[in-house]
Amino acid sequence: MAYTTLNTPSKDQWIEGAARAGLTAKGIVYTLVGILTFTTAFKMSNANVEGGKSQIFQWIQDQPFGQILLGITTVGLLCYTVWRLIEAIKDTEHKGSDAKGLSRRATYLSSAVVYGSLTFYAAKMLLGSGGNSGGGGGDDTRQTVAQKLLEQPMGQWLVGLVAVGTMAIGAYQIYRAMSDKYRKNIEESRLDNNIKQTMIEAGKLGYIARGIVWLIIGYLFLQAAIESDSSEAGGTTSAFKFLENEYGSWILGIIAIGLVCYGMFMFVRARYEPISTR
Repeated sequence: MAYTTLNTPSKDQWIEGAARAGLTAKGIVYTLVGILTFTTAFKMSNANVEGGKSQIFQWIQDQPFGQILLGITTVGLLCYTVWRLIEAIKDTEHKGSDAKGLSRRATYLSSAVVYGSLTFYAAKMLLGSGGNSGGGGGDDTRQTVAQKLLEQPMGQWLVGLVAVGTMAIGAYQIYRAMSDKYRKNIEESRLDNNIKQTMIEAGKLGYIARGIVWLIIGYLFLQAAIESDSSEAGGTTSAFKFLENEYGSWILGIIAIGLVCYGMFMFVRARYEPISTR
């Protein structure tokens, strides 16, 4: 008797699929953050969105078939979280166990934590318990973290360490852009050369914009540490408000365009980037 063997996806295929789904979801979030921040900054729409990722989830949910769209986005973010955890723990990118390698793997782990929290928030909204307050979302979470740290012995120093770490992430994003380390994600693709060059420039602008946002979030944590006041801390929404209040709508608009570029760059990565699985 002959038996038919089913072609089930291997573990490696699941990891690659999770990575591509996660990068796509990340691209969706950043593209929407950029577009809606730009339109809000210049009063081009009636959308009540202040730029935070959590507000983007609310906006998605309010659209036709919003629950389905939010569900797809949530699954994608979960995939991204799992992929980053695998990169950190299994070292699929072969960064090694020396100081430099462990530092890079630590960034994968921190990314997993950040996007894991976003996944949790989106899932709560999807299940109807995330709150429709339209409030700070991620900002509230960071203020809560700051408050918990300030309650500990040497709390101001702990918040200061978070500030330094956050600003270091921002500085690395800008360094990554200026050193062209991100280019390999595009150069190894099968894109037309003209499109490839456009996406390289878009990626540079995107990483710089993202780095600036991280630097401002770090600065807000530093203010919280100096003032011993958790309300000074904040996330993306507070960073955008800071930019608009201090530098005006045009600067905020440029950063928003950069975040759209970053989102588009994630789409290209999702389609073409080689994914290491072991």
